[in-house]
Parts: sequence; C-alpha cells; structure tokens
Amino acid sequence: MAEEKKKPTKRADPLMVQSVAKAFRVLEAFNGQHPQMTLSDIAEQTGMDLSGAQRFAHTLENLGYLEKDTRTRQFQLSVKTLDLAHHFTRTSRLVDRAMPVLQYLSKETEETVNLTVLDGTEIVFISRFLSRHVLHTDVTIGTRLPAYCMAPGRAMLSRLPPEEIASILEASEIRPHTQNTVTDIGRLKEIIEEARLKGYATAFEEIYHADASIAAPILGAQGQMIGSVSLALSTLRYTREQLDASFAPMILAAARSVSFS
Repeated sequence: MAEEKKKPTKRADPLMVQSVAKAFRVLEAFNGQHPQMTLSDIAEQTGMDLSGAQRFAHTLENLGYLEKDTRTRQFQLSVKTLDLAHHFTRTSRLVDRAMPVLQYLSKETEETVNLTVLDGTEIVFISRFLSRHVLHTDVTIGTRLPAYCMAPGRAMLSRLPPEEIASILEASEIRPHTQNTVTDIGRLKEIIEEARLKGYATAFEEIYHADASIAAPILGAQGQMIGSVSLALSTLRYTREQLDASFAPMILAAARSVSFS
C-alpha cells in the first residue's frame, strides 16, 4: 500500500487571536443546512468540545449575534449579523461607484443586474437588481457560487495571470451542475482566454436550467481585477447570438464606467 501523502504543516501565526477565529467559526457554522443548532450540533460542526461550544455560543448570544429558543434550546443567527453586511455595502467604494451604473442597466435592459467579487474559487454577489423575468430568486446578496461555471467568475478570472487561473481551477470543486456545465479544465482555460480577448464572458445553463449570463470585469486604478458587472437572462427569451449582439457592448461600457483605471 502506498504511503499516504502528508499535508504540509501550516505555520502558526503569532498574531492570530484564536478566540476570535473560533467565534467566527461558530457564526459560519450556521447555514442553509444548519439554520438552528443545539450546543451539541455547534460542537460537532466546529470541532470544539461541548464546553467550548457553550462558552462561545453564550458570548455570541450576549453580544446579540445569536439568539436561543428557550423551549428547544436551539441557537440561530440573530438579525444583528446583518449589520456586518450593511456596513460592508455602506463603506465599499466599489458598491458606491457601481450603484448608478447598475441602476441604469436595470432600467435599460429590464434584466437582472449583478455586482460580484471573486473570493477564492467562488464569486460573491454584493449587489443585485432583480428583473420581473428572474428565474432564480434564491440568489441574493451574499450568495456564493463557483467561479468556473459562471460568466462573472470567468470574466474576473480572465484578468488574472495564467498560473493564478490554473491554481483556482485546480482548487475548485468542478462538477456538472447541469448537462451543459463545462468540467474539463483544459476547455475552461480556453473559455477564460476567449473572455480575455473579447473583454467579456458568457455562460449558458451551466449552473441553472434556462439561465444565461454575460459579464465583464471591473478594474482598479492599477489595472487589477476588483470585481465584475453582469446581466442574468433567460435562455427562453434569448439565444447565444442575441445575447452577444444585444448586451455585449452595454456590459463592456458598464464595466468601463465602474472601473477606477
């Protein structure tokens, strides 16, 4: 039997406050699969012992970030956790700069308009204007989706160095969300290169059925990628050719307007 490859030991960070890291680990344990949890559940999801889970849950409850049902003794996130997201959107230069452009795009196209950033292997929606034609209302501000099969992700990846693109693709959990999802890394690199040459990226039914999107990268003052603006549309209303012809010039102009360069 071949020896199991040992994972590299992560060097301890002397500046890291472990108690803060553990508190956020508790908050991040609450999600769609675990909206309410007992202390035992929290301990299991975070890898803490029961005593540690109790201390952190109690502290977060006192601070107002968790609330407990006295009948079921289950904890859940409180509305106060939204304050962090609110402060982000109120202080983000990117959101502030993009807002007029997003509003204009929403009015002119009557389609769903998104502002996203890249975080690791995922895109994160940080602003979103819904259309009456929207098909997927479960995508909200804060939603994370894989970058490799989304037009915004491909647009942002197209502005990164080849070695960074390769690293992100290799770290991604690549799987077929639909029958149209491109899962071959070689082909994904070609698609991202095509997006770099065109200045924008597209995706058709690669994560949701009947969903198409077109996106262009937003650049910072030094020409670095800082985000993406995109349109989400229905394949029941637009073909690939119509998507490019109708919206490519508009999405490119919008991205240039938001860019700081």
